[in-house]
Amino acid sequence: MGKRQLLLSARRSSGPPARALTLDDLAPAFAQIREAERAERERARLAAEQAARVAREASLFRTEIADATPLTPHGRIVPDRERPPPQPRQREQDDREVLELSLSDEIDIERFLDTDDSLSWRREGIGPDVVRRLRRGEWTVRSQIDLHGLRVDQARAALVEFLSDAVRSEWRCLRIIHGKGLGSPSREPVLKGKVKKWLAQRAEVLAFCQARPNDGGSGALIVLLQAPRGQRQS
Repeated sequence: MGKRQLLLSARRSSGPPARALTLDDLAPAFAQIREAERAERERARLAAEQAARVAREASLFRTEIADATPLTPHGRIVPDRERPPPQPRQREQDDREVLELSLSDEIDIERFLDTDDSLSWRREGIGPDVVRRLRRGEWTVRSQIDLHGLRVDQARAALVEFLSDAVRSEWRCLRIIHGKGLGSPSREPVLKGKVKKWLAQRAEVLAFCQARPNDGGSGALIVLLQAPRGQRQS
């Protein structure tokens, strides 16, 4: 979304014109634009570095084998062994780095949270019944991650990898433990708000709500992911 679209969106969503917009009103929109531009620059930098690395490795390989002498054919038949499927580890690492950078701390999702005793969020188009079913525990929690005690950058990276693994494993329901902040210097749950913002930016996340007391209470979230293709019924 361009700057003009964001500004028009900010004006439309402000309701009846009570006063003129100020720079303070538009600061969140500008911050979101800057964050998107920074993420795009970082993605381009990573792609350029990878291309340069591949070119260097290819050049080094050609140099190393320049004086090599091919082996004399021996006439023996070597059986073709089944090879494991290739794993694009470098691409996966680059993708994780781009995703980590693209998860912004600047977005505001507080206005999308339900104002009951169990704060929740659902993606546009997802009905409130999904959140109610999630609270009741209709989906079995398949895996969980404990971010408690991690620094913000560590928690962001761990969450990205955990969600990617969950999608590959076709897990629908997850528990994410962010802690209650009792051990932090300010005794405030630093990760609690950030985890909600990060989750809201992931396309595979449909909804989340605060865990029930026996599942972690205010120190954890129960998260519902998009169903695998062919299994999407709710």
